[in-house]
Amino acid sequence: MLILAYIILIGHLALIVWGGFITVLAKSLVRALTGLIMTLFGVAGLYFLMAAPFIGLMQILIYVGAVSVLIFFAIMLTQAASTGEEAQKRRKEKIKYALMAALSPAIFLGLAVIKTAPPGNLTPQETSVKFLGRFLLGPYVLPFELISLVLFAAMAGAVLLGFEKRIPATDESASSGIAVSNID
Repeated sequence: MLILAYIILIGHLALIVWGGFITVLAKSLVRALTGLIMTLFGVAGLYFLMAAPFIGLMQILIYVGAVSVLIFFAIMLTQAASTGEEAQKRRKEKIKYALMAALSPAIFLGLAVIKTAPPGNLTPQETSVKFLGRFLLGPYVLPFELISLVLFAAMAGAVLLGFEKRIPATDESASSGIAVSNID
């Protein structure tokens, strides 16, 4: 049973890493979003493995569902050009430096955790959703509401930017909202 748990853990970690590589290396923004969704599903799977099904479901509902749809709408509304800077070929030096920058903190932090890790004799306990709701909505009501306002502002800003690019202002009468018609 323990071997099966390790296989599932390695599968989720591979999904996270593969999705991260797709996100970073994709030339298309929609493919990068697909990689991000893969990564977020992998993180949700890790929450399920840690016996936190409520947090895993919230990860799927909020990040995979809502935030991914928000990013997708932002991509579609801004109509980014496919010949932009991100579509250019990458130099091998930049890829080498990016890999070094990504791996060096992981190696240093991994070594620090291995050398200074306390013995792990604690077992995870499942927390009821009722207790978790009271804990989060007691002292943390204001941050929850602020996060919802930030997400709303981001979504409204994306829609506003999308509409501003679609409406051409040709003359003063068109920008003021006055309809002009030629009737003979």
